Amino acid sequence: MTRREHSADSAQDFADTNYSALLVELAGLLPADSLLQVNEDVKPYECDGLSAYRQVPMAVALPETEAQVIAVIKACRAAGAPLVPRGAGTGLSAGALPHPQGVVLSLAKMKKILHVDPVARVAVVQPGVRNLAISEAAAPLGLYYAPDPSSQIACSIGGNVAENSGGVHCLKYGLTLHNVLRVRAVLITGEIVEFGNHALDAPGYDLLALTIGSEGLLAVVTEVTVKLVPKPDHAQVIIASFGDVMTAGNAVADVIAAGIIPAGLEMMDKPATAAVEPYVKAGYDLTAAAILLCESDGTAEEVAEEIGRMQAVLEKSGATKIRVSHSEAERLLFWAGRKAAFPAAGRISPDYYCMDGTIPRKRLGEMLMAIYGMEKKYGLRCINVFHAGDGNMHPLILYDANVPGELERTEAFGAEILRLSVQLGGTITGEHGVGYEKINSMCDQFCADEIRAFHAVKRAFDPEGLLNPEKAIPTLYRCAESGRMHVHGNDIPFPELERL
Repeated sequence: MTRREHSADSAQDFADTNYSALLVELAGLLPADSLLQVNEDVKPYECDGLSAYRQVPMAVALPETEAQVIAVIKACRAAGAPLVPRGAGTGLSAGALPHPQGVVLSLAKMKKILHVDPVARVAVVQPGVRNLAISEAAAPLGLYYAPDPSSQIACSIGGNVAENSGGVHCLKYGLTLHNVLRVRAVLITGEIVEFGNHALDAPGYDLLALTIGSEGLLAVVTEVTVKLVPKPDHAQVIIASFGDVMTAGNAVADVIAAGIIPAGLEMMDKPATAAVEPYVKAGYDLTAAAILLCESDGTAEEVAEEIGRMQAVLEKSGATKIRVSHSEAERLLFWAGRKAAFPAAGRISPDYYCMDGTIPRKRLGEMLMAIYGMEKKYGLRCINVFHAGDGNMHPLILYDANVPGELERTEAFGAEILRLSVQLGGTITGEHGVGYEKINSMCDQFCADEIRAFHAVKRAFDPEGLLNPEKAIPTLYRCAESGRMHVHGNDIPFPELERL
């Protein structure tokens, strides 16, 4: 089995399920245009933003209300059919990859902003609401929603909750986890649950934190309460150039060590700026080995003071050139280049594979130097952008899927980056999630006992394993496929797995 062939080797055998009867039932539960069955209609749902893995689903359900979500879930459970929740389809880990004998449950039609409270500074929204739409709705009140993934014009808040998305301003304002107060969701049984509340804390176990980032494995989100924050009076961004990536990486650590928490702290290497500049014309220094974008926001006085402190640290840390934005338009242009890194990669390569790992800030330069060596090893180019402030890296491996063997080399390249991330003290993901893409890499990070514990949590919510099956948590068999199981700091070869 190759990783591009999404198999049906789940614990439950779905082959005997009466799918015709299920489809008839679903057609009776949903409006006429809310159940897709014809191949040309369901094919657009065959992948998310990671198009290397594709699988056409049996059907796509697009409920418009929570009651319809419950009805679809109950029908699929009764039929024993796998159910894959899906947001806007912008994910980059194949987290919404369909099951060949299952139903995709798209929340795209549930896109109402239900309530915005300027006093409590919260917004209650349905899962299909776009990330940016929340800030647009809150703007007249002087508020906005802080997490800002590069895909924020399209990605949905339900998908953000599933993946615990971040963005260029997550260093100061936090990830989705830090900006969501409450989640309402439906279990595989059809029961409604609510985790968290409008207060700062909730009684009992912190199941809200468990739900956020659970990648559709535990429940289907139907409503989200998010925190809103005041829009800063003023903001400026510094672009600092560096002659080598090690110096740039060390400068990131120096800024944080100086007690400064910028609103944003991003890093791009020379191949990344070379790809972006012709596309956006952001004014990046194309002679620099790497650039840092460091933003300060707050009152004009606060920003002026912090910008001055950051300039001093960056100069002392070896910056060869420093520019400061002098207008809001220029600030947005500087950020436009960083946020356009992914589409810019698409202009210079037939395909690209966007990785996502997290490493300690002080190891950024070390990781980049290792990636440059991997480029030669695998014969592939890679451009690199980092949420440098929190060590979240996004290497974009450039390849051509039409060239035999290139995708396989790309996968091996990406897997080696993730293994090194773990060795450097980091993790195999930061904000893209595990999905189907990183299922083998989970075996690099977690031991057998930990993986069994993950499965126990999954079974507590979804005993039949129908919600987003074959994602995020590897079986011991899957770890055996990858050739290793990382147990208590040791790589254990396949024959030894039988003893675990």
